[in-house]
Parts: sequence; C-alpha cells; structure tokens
Amino acid sequence: MKHSDEIQHNLAKLTLVPLPGSSKPAASGFSAAAAQSVASEVNVEATLILRRRAEPRAEDFSQPHSKAELTEKYGAAETDLDLVKATLSGLGLSVMSSDAASRRVRISGSADLMGRIFGTDLQSHREPDATGSEVTFRHRSGELSVPEQLSGVVTAVLGLDDRPQSRTLFRFVPAAARTTSYTPVQLGSIYGFPEEFDGSGQQIAIIELGGGFVQADLDSYFHDLGLPTPSVRAIGVDGGGNQPDGNPNGPDGEVMLDIEVAGALAPGAEILVYFAPNTDAGFVDAVSAAAHAKPAPAAISISWGQSEDGWTAQARTAFDQALADAALLGVTVTAAAGDDGSTDRAPDGKSHVDFPASSPHALACGGTRLEANPANGEVSAETVWNNGPGAGATGGGVSRAFDLPSWQQIAGVPLAEEKAGRGVPDVAAVADPETGYLVRVDGKNTVIGGTSAVSPLWAALVARLVQAKGQGLGLLQPQLYPESGVGKVPPGFRDIVSGSNGAFQASPGWDACTGLGVPRGTELLTRLVSKNQAD
Repeated sequence: MKHSDEIQHNLAKLTLVPLPGSSKPAASGFSAAAAQSVASEVNVEATLILRRRAEPRAEDFSQPHSKAELTEKYGAAETDLDLVKATLSGLGLSVMSSDAASRRVRISGSADLMGRIFGTDLQSHREPDATGSEVTFRHRSGELSVPEQLSGVVTAVLGLDDRPQSRTLFRFVPAAARTTSYTPVQLGSIYGFPEEFDGSGQQIAIIELGGGFVQADLDSYFHDLGLPTPSVRAIGVDGGGNQPDGNPNGPDGEVMLDIEVAGALAPGAEILVYFAPNTDAGFVDAVSAAAHAKPAPAAISISWGQSEDGWTAQARTAFDQALADAALLGVTVTAAAGDDGSTDRAPDGKSHVDFPASSPHALACGGTRLEANPANGEVSAETVWNNGPGAGATGGGVSRAFDLPSWQQIAGVPLAEEKAGRGVPDVAAVADPETGYLVRVDGKNTVIGGTSAVSPLWAALVARLVQAKGQGLGLLQPQLYPESGVGKVPPGFRDIVSGSNGAFQASPGWDACTGLGVPRGTELLTRLVSKNQAD
C-alpha cells in the first residue's frame, strides 16, 4: 500500500472518464430520495476486466489452445496489468489478485473510495434474493467511470452493485400434474448415449450461484440408481461455498438437479461444483475459474440466467469473452435457454432471449415434453415444452445483443426487428416438469423439470464424446449445424416439429424452440469421429 500522503495527492489529481457499456438502471421499487449510502468504511470487492491483446477469429476456435497460447494471443498484456495495479494501489485500493490469461484483476477497498475512483454512489437497497427472502444489497445506477490513464485498458468493472444477477431455470409441478418421470439413466437410453463411454477421465464443471448439496443425499440417490456415487468437489469463488439451506424449492433444487443429472449420465466423470455469489462479478469469475482450471473440464454446465436485456453491456461482453476463452481452451459450455417461453419473463411481453444462452460461445439448451416408455426407451411423442402462460415453456428466439454467427447463416434464423441475430437454442432435451427428471433434494425424492436439467444432460453427453475423441470439443456448434440449409436435420439429432414457445413455432430443421432437436448420442459420436478423421 502506498503512503497515505502519496495516496491523497493522487486522489486530488484524479481525473475520471466514462466507462462505455456500464450504465445500469435503478432497481424496481428503488427510491433515491429514501436511499441511504453504504457506510463509507464498508469493504467492497470488485473484478476488473482488461482488454485483450487481440480478438479471436472464427477459425481460431477450430482447435484447442493451451493456456500459455491463449495468454500470449488473447490475454491481457503485462504492461496493462502493471498499469492497472500500480494506478489503483496508488489510489489506495488493494489488489487481491490478477491473471493475464483471463484478464481479471480482483480489487478491494472502502465503499467511499470505490465510489470515488469509479464515479458512483453505492447505496443500500432491499430486494428478494434467489430464494425470495428480502436481503440488503449494494445498489448503483447510471454510468461508471475509470481513472483517465486506464481508459480503454479496463473494459468492465463488476461487482460494485451486488443485486442478484441471475435466477435458477428449473420448475416443479404438483404431483397430480405429472404424467410420467424419468431417471437420468433412462434418458441416456432414450437419447442413445454411447454405452461404451461413461465420461471416465473427464471433468464436468457446474456453475452455482447459491444453495448447496448434501453428500448423504447424493449417496442415497446414486445407490438407488445402482451407480457408484461420483466424485463431487465443491470449489468456492469470491467467498461462495457449498451452503445448502434445506429448501428444495430454492437453489438447493438447482444444485442437486445439476449434479445428479450430470453424475448419472457421465458416471465416470468427476463433478466440480463452482459456488459463487449471485452477482455479475461472481458469475464471470466462476466461469473463468472453471475454464482456466488444470486440467480443463470437458464441459461447463450453466443453469442460471436472465434476459440478456437485464445485463449491462460491459458485463454481458465480459461474460461472453469468458465463454470464448473456455471454447478456445477446448471446453464446451452448455447453458439453459430459459423456462418462460419467448418472452423470457420480460415485462414488455415482447420476444427476448436468455443470457448466457444467447452467447454464440455457449451451446444453448432448449426444452421438450417427452412421452416415452422408460422401460424400453420407445418414444411415442416429443414436442416443444409449453404448459401455458405462467406454467413454463422453453426459452428461445433471436438475440438483439449478438450478431448471427457464421455457423447459423443458412439455418433459417428469423430477423429480430429487421436485424440478423444469434438464434437460440442450439439443441434440446426433455424439460417439461410434467414429464420430468426423478431426483433427490434435501432428503426427499421429487420430480423437477426446466431447461436447467437440459444443460447438465448435454454436458454429460459432451463428456462422453470427449472421452471417445480424446480431446476437448470446445465450440461445438460449427460441427453440429448442417451445411445444406433450412429445414435439414443433421446426423445425430431427432427433429422436434410440433409445438411453440409463444412467438415461435417448431418446424423441420432448426427452429427457435428446440434448435436442431434432441440428441441421438451414438449417431452424433459417429458423426464427430468421422469429421475428425476427415479433417
């Protein structure tokens, strides 16, 4: 830490410039007149994202990079890291950690100092958290600034406002509404997962922003399935941790669903559960920690999200870049497409897509309603999941934040307000809680649905495919989409052609309800191996 006289001198000369994309609206129900500033001495932590050395091109995702290669090509320059650390420590902030590969600098300081350096007033605000309980959060609105010498170097300042950034994407229905349910093992059979591979030697990372798991529940669940309990390890990020609260309808339900689906469908894989605070900083930091781990996981599963309009542009870009880093490192990221149909719960009633599923660097996972015989795997019907207004439906649509990727150019993605955007989802599987997943949460067996379940299902399939191929798949979409145009069903998929999610209707080939369709796992493996041999 610099001498206090030097710090005061530097603060007196401080000149701030606006940080593009940082503008954040006030929370619903927030009253500036009644608000109180966060006590000046309260310690605040934040994550800074720095600019890349260079932006990756589409062809750069064709082969996995080592961490050293990623750092050298696309990481933060050491001169930028040194400048940021020297500048902020010279202003009295503490630099907790820095990483050139993920371009992150973690800092801390008093609320008063943070507000002064980043041009904002941090205020207290009470708002429901992910469990619905009223909790006090730090709140900011308007635009942030950065010290003039860091303009263009720092591209995002995350975590000053710690309101809940995302919500869980799973659904319950009353027992009377369920027509059937499936264990993940039964779904592996129905969707043709390759039996000769079980994910052995692979890791699946799961991102959680609350809740926790109980080992006794996992042991009981996998025992009942006739499977050994997989290795499940909790990893804390930014102060997060495995903290089950005993409420199966809250984040515990999400955590247990994710672990049990992934563990049952890739029983040979190790499950790494990254727990982080439900903030923009926590979410980005958890994904970055998982992507840059050694060894790199085969897949990262994300079952939390929010309409892409509910993110600041800086946070959305920083998150997308973290997902791009994962893909460059050979890691496939699966993300739930949302459980509220084509509106994604947006109050204007218009079409919106969920983020991070709308990132072109995430494999967006939509949902179906499945009628099948669990005993023999015979499917009698599979349609788009849509139980009506307020009762749940698969997310899907067209992004207004991300351009149409090259691999979707001829898929038939509709325009969004006369603009070509990234189409969501890419793939699907059962998500309707009326035909849902049999799991165990907080000591009780129950049935859960939602696209939350589809993300770990696809992550488990990816782990099996990576085991078979012997290398990470990274950005999977360029290998999945057909090259022959609209209405075509590529090998490895069973098309879903019936139903809608509100604004969008299922149709032959890709659609904004279930993407390319549901997996035919063994057929998909054959296709990927054949493509690898051809390349």
